[in-house]
Amino acid sequence: MRPVYIFGHKSPDTDSVASAIALAYLRNKLGSKSIAKVIGPLNRETRFVLDYFKVPAPSYLNDVKMQICDVEYLKNSFVSRTDSIQMVYNRMKELGLTAIPIVNDSKVLTGYVSLENIMDFLIKSKSKLKTNLKHLVSVLEATIINNSASNFEGNLVYNQESSVNENDIVVINNNVDKFLNKNMKLLIIADNKPLNNKQKKLIVQKNINVIVSPYDILKISKKIILTNFINNIKLTPNPKTVNINSYYTDFLLLSKKANYNNYPIIKDNNVCLGVLKLSDIRNYEKKKVILVDHNNYEQSIDGLEEAEILEIFDHHNLGNIGTTMPIYFNCRPVGSTATIIYDSYKKERIVPPSQIAGLMLSAILSDTLLLSSPTTTDVDIKAVKELAKIAGVDYKQYGMKMLRAASSIKGLSMSELINQDFKTYTVSNNVYGISVITSMDFDVISQDMDKYIERLNEMSKKDFKGVLLFITDVLMQGSYVIYNKGSEELLKTAFNLKSIKEGQFLEGVISRKKQILPALLKELEK
Repeated sequence: MRPVYIFGHKSPDTDSVASAIALAYLRNKLGSKSIAKVIGPLNRETRFVLDYFKVPAPSYLNDVKMQICDVEYLKNSFVSRTDSIQMVYNRMKELGLTAIPIVNDSKVLTGYVSLENIMDFLIKSKSKLKTNLKHLVSVLEATIINNSASNFEGNLVYNQESSVNENDIVVINNNVDKFLNKNMKLLIIADNKPLNNKQKKLIVQKNINVIVSPYDILKISKKIILTNFINNIKLTPNPKTVNINSYYTDFLLLSKKANYNNYPIIKDNNVCLGVLKLSDIRNYEKKKVILVDHNNYEQSIDGLEEAEILEIFDHHNLGNIGTTMPIYFNCRPVGSTATIIYDSYKKERIVPPSQIAGLMLSAILSDTLLLSSPTTTDVDIKAVKELAKIAGVDYKQYGMKMLRAASSIKGLSMSELINQDFKTYTVSNNVYGISVITSMDFDVISQDMDKYIERLNEMSKKDFKGVLLFITDVLMQGSYVIYNKGSEELLKTAFNLKSIKEGQFLEGVISRKKQILPALLKELEK
């Protein structure tokens, strides 16, 4: 069973990361293989939380675009360099291929052979043979009388006693005694011609390699060439290959240019995994994902439109993500996505382990600013008290530790601080960037105010209509705002201000979801 990936938004905060981990744990407990992932760098607060409860950070997921590994290709569809032509042809026929990869003992791709290559060889090469005893016995349905060698290479001679030399492979249907007195690599006797005791004794004494086939000499002459190693054929040395991790859309472009029917699938070090038939490119399985703490394309992972969304758990306003099939969409007006995830535990009557409870507790405390945000509901408060008991912590004392860890900006660059919780929103075809961070160090930030303004102006000229940075101070119960040139009027009207300046303190404004975003969107959508 392929796993389901669970992840939050591109600027992972404690709620998105903790919710992903907690939901993955619950689903695995219920028998659905799930893996929590992150799609951006962790902020300081989230790292503190994970370290505190000794939970490993989820690994990074770059995108969920369709890849060749998602397509139903023919696995292990290759042949060895020492397989016979007959074996290779049978394998190609079985798989419905017109060409097949050739690999060495380490499964490294060494070439590519087509039916056309095989036909060309069979027409031109009828007098030489390079094979082994196993292939000869298999193709000619032969019985071994005596053998002292496993590999044979030489010229083919048919019933010509006078021209036999020690490097020949001789095929006869009469005069056995005469040929037993000759030196040769291998003697093949046709028509299942019986040997008397004297002949058998001589064969053993002279250690002659002898096999007997039921086929007549004409049929042997036609079939024996098929015992040649496939490597005897002139192969295509550097076929057009496709890496197992290549993007599906890139392969479609390649296939239009190359115009082949079959493509060897390789992984690192040119190890061959199989073959992709062009006729099978529509047989694929999309990556399965569950989104937490967002439901907006701009905030989500690259390639989401190529994945199958199974569920969404969120507590924000409805975004622009759509699906082709009905899905389970659990979106509620609570303070944190983790509150919703915890409710799922309760419905399943599963008590989370202390570490997972600690993560969900941290997520709710973080998003509700220690239950002081206007987004806080009675459901959040109840969840916090229950989770704190399971985690074995005093949520007020622990919450202050967590917020202090989150609010410190020591060692953070300007870009790291701006992007710590940066989200984009599209309104009337205009893109706005809004960053909301929690810090009690605005006095430190204000020392570089001009640099922050310059950076926001650069971002607005390049990608955004407006870029706003809100620095929320929990103790002051408000937020400072720094903005790009051109956003003054938006902020003044959105927050009902007569005037505004860079670094303005907005008293009582501490929630992105219930205060900052609704006020801005209401003004932008006029």
